[in-house]
Amino acid sequence: MYKKLSFLLLFLFLTKIGLAQIGGKYTYKFMDYKFSARLAGLGGTLIAVHDNDPSLIIHNPSLIAPKFSTSLAVNATDYFGHTGYVSALYAQTFQKVGSFAAEMRYAGYGTFTRTDEAGYELGTFSCNDMGLTLGWGRPLDSAFSIGANLKLMYSSYEIYSSFGLAVDVAGSYYNEKNNISVAVLFRNIGGELKPFVPGKYNWAPFDIQLAFSQRLKFIPIRYHIALHSLYKWEMGYVGPNDPLLEVDAMTGESKYPSKFNQGVNNFFRHINFGLEIIPVKYLSLFVSYNHHQNREMRIPQRKTIAGFAYGFMIDIKSIQFGFSRSHYAVGATPNYFTFALNINELSQMSKEKNRKKLERVN
Repeated sequence: MYKKLSFLLLFLFLTKIGLAQIGGKYTYKFMDYKFSARLAGLGGTLIAVHDNDPSLIIHNPSLIAPKFSTSLAVNATDYFGHTGYVSALYAQTFQKVGSFAAEMRYAGYGTFTRTDEAGYELGTFSCNDMGLTLGWGRPLDSAFSIGANLKLMYSSYEIYSSFGLAVDVAGSYYNEKNNISVAVLFRNIGGELKPFVPGKYNWAPFDIQLAFSQRLKFIPIRYHIALHSLYKWEMGYVGPNDPLLEVDAMTGESKYPSKFNQGVNNFFRHINFGLEIIPVKYLSLFVSYNHHQNREMRIPQRKTIAGFAYGFMIDIKSIQFGFSRSHYAVGATPNYFTFALNINELSQMSKEKNRKKLERVN
């Protein structure tokens, strides 16, 4: 069974790579949304860190482990305009089967007015996306672990709907002595089973990501480096239709950047940088920079902090609360919220508290 599954995943991956190289289309973009506040605050891509944050495990299934059993995480995002999205995650370990996590996510884009060709109103309609992710993780030894997600995706836009299937495959390495974490993720391998338009199938937003993190030994700081879109080199458009190209005042011709500058720009578009400051064990402050987001959202006439994100996470007695903001453009700064807890640990703490009360009474 494991061999058959491995061959299936390899076939899907190679097929996806082949189509990606010729610029195939994709759908289900909501599967790439940043649901976890900590994930959004650290750049929005893969995070390799090994700690007690359950909101990260569905983004990196190789982190799913017995320590997260009975963990619950709820995420909510105040997105652009009147849109928003939410998710709920629960993890459970079964002694003879392994560690699993399930997440349900929903993205709503508001209500729209339906009109005919002449502009007469014919009522309203809504647009939304839904996804169900089932994750599995397993430690191979004290340092290595693997994991996978199975994703069911559904989109409904007015009278059009689509259903799809995708998988994630991930692996992690953790060096406890040096506090170094490394992870690799093959994300969204799959696509539509029932397309919006009959006969026109699109892929899910595939990606290959690699992440590093390390908690420094003598300083309460953890750095994060994440590489994304590793299956392709070109991340930006350079051509005559680029509205941001400068024009030579004498000749009227567009001034293209040099090949070297284009190469440097492409290189850094693949990298996100994040930094966590941990002044006390229950508080984490973080900030990150996403160069690709900065370049895509930049306005030459005005300086902005597009691409920057920041936030905090509080972890007190198995209860966690996180908040972050991510800057896209002026007036476009989504707010991300995460609330998480471990039901079993809270129950054990309550039992221990009651036991101590009884001992004092007796």
